[in-house]
Amino acid sequence: MSEAPVVQHAALAEQRTVSSLTLLPRRAWTFCLVEIQKLRHDRLELVTRAIQPVLWLVIFGETFTHIRMIPTGNVPYLDYLAPGIIAQSGMFVAIFYGVLMVWDRDAGILAKLLVTPTPRAALVAGKSFAATVRALVQVVIVLITAALLGVALTWNPIRLLGAASIVALGTIFFACLSMMIAGLVKNRDRVMGIGQAITMPLFFASNALYPVALMPKWLQVISKVNPLSYEVSALRGLLIGLPTNLWLDYAVLIVAATVMILWSSRLLDRMAQ
Repeated sequence: MSEAPVVQHAALAEQRTVSSLTLLPRRAWTFCLVEIQKLRHDRLELVTRAIQPVLWLVIFGETFTHIRMIPTGNVPYLDYLAPGIIAQSGMFVAIFYGVLMVWDRDAGILAKLLVTPTPRAALVAGKSFAATVRALVQVVIVLITAALLGVALTWNPIRLLGAASIVALGTIFFACLSMMIAGLVKNRDRVMGIGQAITMPLFFASNALYPVALMPKWLQVISKVNPLSYEVSALRGLLIGLPTNLWLDYAVLIVAATVMILWSSRLLDRMAQ
């Protein structure tokens, strides 16, 4: 008879674990929908945010294609650049997402959410999924621009879905990185300042603009630990057919995104203080 409470306790613990596992994706999707609803009130933002990556593609890409200063083998430089700009557009959307978390804290929304049984990871995941939706809208605009400029992109639906999943993983990583920064500094201005300080170094320390072989050795080391490099490599493999190790690219991005979701969710309580 002494075994009965132990069995009952184990069954209850298992039930709670299953409940948490099912609650996490449902709550994450709910938070994502709430963030997406906000876009309906500011649709112009999606278009205006796409201006910068389009200008990179049109001005920088066209110029360096004509002067041929960056060797990219048999691939035209504009074709080589387009996947890098797609990855950049997602990063630029996500890297300031921590500011929205600080806004939620200042408005008292975050404190109310944290007293509910909602898993912390669901809140972070929902925010990062919403950033992914914004990023994918920009990606569509960049893809259309690239097609109009004559970039030889694939239109294979499976490869396009693969590219979308790569952009999603990269955007989730950078959105969670921004939320982690917000959890550490807890100030809108500081989050924006740090975001601006790290965005361009992350971009230039990747293979988005030029091959890694052209970099100095110390920058090649940084590029190899920069998730943006793996995102760009995967996009080049999927969209323009350049050789890459897709398994490695996906593995790095999945691990990086998962670690950042867990890390940033642990800082939510600190942010709410």
